[in-house]
Amino acid sequence: MVAEQLRARGVSDERVCAAMEKVPRHLFVPEDARAEAYSDWAVRLAEGQTVSQPYVVGYMTAALALRPGARVLEIGTGSGYQAAVLAEIAGEVFTIEVRPRLAEAARRLLAALGYGGIRLRTGNGAGGWDEAAPFDGIVVAAAAEVVPPRLVAQLAVGGRLVIPIGTEEQRLHTIERLADGIRDVPEFPVRFVPFVWPAERV
Repeated sequence: MVAEQLRARGVSDERVCAAMEKVPRHLFVPEDARAEAYSDWAVRLAEGQTVSQPYVVGYMTAALALRPGARVLEIGTGSGYQAAVLAEIAGEVFTIEVRPRLAEAARRLLAALGYGGIRLRTGNGAGGWDEAAPFDGIVVAAAAEVVPPRLVAQLAVGGRLVIPIGTEEQRLHTIERLADGIRDVPEFPVRFVPFVWPAERV
């Protein structure tokens, strides 16, 4: 998986490649889909959610450009796979999942695999995690039509937000917070589940 889907397509960050070699992806997908776990496509989870294809997980993780000891926030825990990959690289990982059953299943699995230090919250991720901010990196596993402003506000200077933007047509964006503003770099087309906003936008 790593050689063919990451390194061969330009994901060369060795920390990311090592993390994805170590984390047992097949344990983060439903039992009846484990034969597909390492294939080059997203795998369906419960409640209409997915775990992104390995290349997308690797690319998004590498795009964060995390330094050792970094503090990172994930929006959209899903099965917990991306959080586990992040935990192999970052110093502190915070993750938010809006669907309680997915959140609880991810919490149990992460703890069983030795990732109990990941802090997981059930709730809407649009507001981020104020008390843990600022973050060196934020990764979002759902496509929003606009960038959630609270997430940008919770980035440290030099930190990066990696997020798919768009509705019918989605594109991955890497947004870096600078001392005097932000730099938004559109990347390539992607397909993610829709971002869930709270009843009142934040």
